[in-house]
Parts: sequence; C-alpha cells; structure tokens
Amino acid sequence: MTPRTAQIIGSRGGGGAERFFIRLTAALHEAGVPVLAVLPPGSYVDRELPPEVPRSRVPMRGVWDLQARWRIGRAVRRFGADLVQTWMGRATRLTRLPAGSRPVHVARLGGYYNVKGYRHAHAWIANTRGIRDYLVAHGLPAGRVFHVPNFVEPAPELPPERLARVRARLGAAEAALALTVARLHPNKGIEDLLRAWREVPPPAVLAVAGDGPERERLHALARELGVDARVRWLGWQRDPGPLYAACDLVVVPSRLEPLGNVVLEAWSHGRAVVATHTAGPAELMEGCEGGVLVPPADPRALAGAVTELLADGQARARLGAAGLEEVRTRYTPAAVVGRLTRLYAALCG
Repeated sequence: MTPRTAQIIGSRGGGGAERFFIRLTAALHEAGVPVLAVLPPGSYVDRELPPEVPRSRVPMRGVWDLQARWRIGRAVRRFGADLVQTWMGRATRLTRLPAGSRPVHVARLGGYYNVKGYRHAHAWIANTRGIRDYLVAHGLPAGRVFHVPNFVEPAPELPPERLARVRARLGAAEAALALTVARLHPNKGIEDLLRAWREVPPPAVLAVAGDGPERERLHALARELGVDARVRWLGWQRDPGPLYAACDLVVVPSRLEPLGNVVLEAWSHGRAVVATHTAGPAELMEGCEGGVLVPPADPRALAGAVTELLADGQARARLGAAGLEEVRTRYTPAAVVGRLTRLYAALCG
C-alpha cells in the first residue's frame, strides 16, 4: 500500500528548492501517491502548485512559532499521514513527531547545513552523495540517511520563431548568448562572472535571470567594469525555460553550490554548461561530459572556458547532447519518484 505523504515547506519566496518542491509534489500526486502539501498561505509555492494538489495553509513565522507547530501537527493527523517529509530548516524545526510510531518524519536536505536542527527527524534524504556523506560524518546514523537526487521535467521544443523573438528581445539576434540563472547572492559568484565578462569578446551578451540582496551592487559593478551594455538583468523568472532554449551556453559561476539545479535544467534543454568546480556541479558531471568545470572565484579561467565554447558550436552541441542523455537516463521524474516512493514504503514498513 502506498504511504500517505505530507510534504511541508516553510518558505514564502521562490528559489531552486521551492521549484523542486512544486515539481516533486505534483509528480507524486500524478503518480497516484496520496499527498498533502503543507505551506504558508500566499507563498510562492502556494501560488504555483497545481490547484488539484491538496494543501493545508499554515503560517510559519519562525522556528519558535508554537501555533504553527500545533497547526502542522493537526494537519498531519487530519490527513492521516504515514510519512512526513520536511524541506529546509524552518519546516523541519517546526515539525515534531514521536519516534517509533507513525507518521515517520523524513527531513530533506539540499545543503551542507548544521545538523543540529535536523537531528530530531527519524530519517534523512540528501539530494547529493556528498551531502549524504556529510550528514553521516556529522553523526547521523548511516542506515537512516539516503540519497535521492532531484529530477527535471522533459523540456518541450519551442518553435524557432519564438526562440528568435527571445533572442531579439535580449539584443542577441546576431550575437552569442550566455545565460546564468541564480539568486543574486555572494555564494552564486555573479561578481566573478561580471569580471570574466570583460574578457569575453563582444558582441556576446550575458543574460542574468534572478534577483536578490546583491542586485544594486552587481548593477553598479557592471557599470564600473564597462560591461553593462552587454548584460541583461532579467529579474526573477517564473518560467526560465524559454531562456534556456534560446541561449547558446549556460554558466554556473557559484562559489558554493551544493547541488546545482541549474545544471540539470540546462541539460534538459540540451545546453552545454560551464560551471565552477564546486560540490554539486562536480558530482553531477562525474562520468558525464555535459560541460566544463573551472576553479571557483577565478574570473580569468571562467572567461577562457566561456569564450572557447561560445566560439565552438560543435563542442557545445556535443556537451549539450551528453547532458541531455544524462537527464533522460538518471534524472527523469519517473525514475526519481519511483525511487522515492519505494523508500517511503520501506521506511513505513
């Protein structure tokens, strides 16, 4: 019997984890898994989750919100959950379930976080092997820590005329177009990419899809470096798919990247990737020639790799095809949902 599953997330904004929460919860529902989404009312996830997915709206104002803790427990009991999966720190700390009985509490981690706020869970899921090994090294029982990767939806092919319109809108109808999709935060290395862009020959255009606390500083830096005329600041994109489809190359310049959903999303569109040799991209590219890795925080190395690939369409096509094959064989919704539901059944059994 398929366990009844509650998926709990406490964030109000949108990012890689939130987008994957939506994809996974919708995929579980489509696969016939009884699932309940517990989330803050009016949050990004609440707005974007398909309306047919059952949900319980719980304001989660912080990790010490006792009313939220009580309301989460009530929602889980009313749903009759066999297993509860919490996402990130706030939802995990607000969820307190007794060990040794149902529901089983599984905490999902997508980063190298302090395990203190996660120890009370009954089992743990890491979305990379590196994070799994980190959790075990920090004292969580190896037999209760599991690796289940993220997945990406198959990317639909867009009509050439639409792709042409996207490129024209970005001023890249006749120029090479590189794309980065990231929160504007120091960890994402956008500063390094801007410094690298000085060495990427014109008229190549860089599109930056994302928003965050570094926005004003990065805009000023682009002007200071003299590259602002070749940078397009697109802000947060609800659906970056057309950008992936229209670009020539995807760049992931992070200084710290535990996974790198952007790498998988780029591959799902058959796009080659230049990424820094950080934990997530390095693991994804292990055994897969879907891109090029360069040292983090090294604008010159980044510029060299980007320039070389933008000038070599055959190499880009070869790398993009390898990445797409990796997605089709290892990171499909069916493969990951099947793996996850088997794990859920084993934990409940």
